[in-house]
Amino acid sequence: MSLNKKEYKQATIAELVSADANSIDNPAPFFKQDQSIDDEVNPAVSINNDNSIAVLKQLRATNMLVPGSQLDASFFDEYRRIKRPLLSNAFGKTATLVEKGNLILVTSSIPGEGKSYSSINLALSIAHERDHTVLLVDCDVAHHGSSVLLGIKEKQGLVELLESDNLDIGDVILRTDIPKLCLISAGKQHEYVTELLASKRMAELVTELGTRYEDRIIIFDGPPILPTPQTQVLTGLVGQVVFVVEAGKTPQTVVEEALALIPEGKATGVLMNKSEGLSGRSSYYYGYSNKESS
Repeated sequence: MSLNKKEYKQATIAELVSADANSIDNPAPFFKQDQSIDDEVNPAVSINNDNSIAVLKQLRATNMLVPGSQLDASFFDEYRRIKRPLLSNAFGKTATLVEKGNLILVTSSIPGEGKSYSSINLALSIAHERDHTVLLVDCDVAHHGSSVLLGIKEKQGLVELLESDNLDIGDVILRTDIPKLCLISAGKQHEYVTELLASKRMAELVTELGTRYEDRIIIFDGPPILPTPQTQVLTGLVGQVVFVVEAGKTPQTVVEEALALIPEGKATGVLMNKSEGLSGRSSYYYGYSNKESS
């Protein structure tokens, strides 16, 4: 089943039927040759060095999808419904239809629609899976949305990794006190961030992240589509796009304009947030649209 993008308001969870088939051959390694898998991905370690950070207390205080928050059970269930088709397209029955399905970009049309909040909660929900790990990468260098909410804004991250030939992924990945969740901050501000994201090094980085571990989902918290060209660059690197819309705030014409900028055939999910304001996001609509449908 595929849906026209204009029908997203009535969408229920449906099967993705198309994805970007672009790939990058023979990427340069971003990991040290002697770096073990456990050193890089296992977050269940004592928080005692610069590459480890405790985030659970911060997430609980900001009412995220963690034990001890003020969210009710229905909110947890909503994200369970949201992640199931994403995981299916990455590793399950529909994975053959979606190339690079484990690479997921979260974006919106304009700022302030809950994009970073949704990115983090989606990552937290996937981190509860028994068979998968998740890496959340903040690609919104201008606003540091995820980095601010997670308390990692001052950590070196994506920009430093793309700028320097002396850093590898292991130098910027942050293990957390939430099992199976790792983070990469946006890093410092940069005047030419679009060019960095469009660089060969970024393409190689994304390919390395997407292929190194069979059980890993990578979530990229990208900038909104309309204000900058950066998200258009990022959509070409991933297999799935989650498009966040805050109901009652963004005109449908603006949403449609933004969706039109996502490449043809890209697997795109629309996450509709029914409530206004950061404190009220308790219900979502989630559906799939295929731009090639009519």
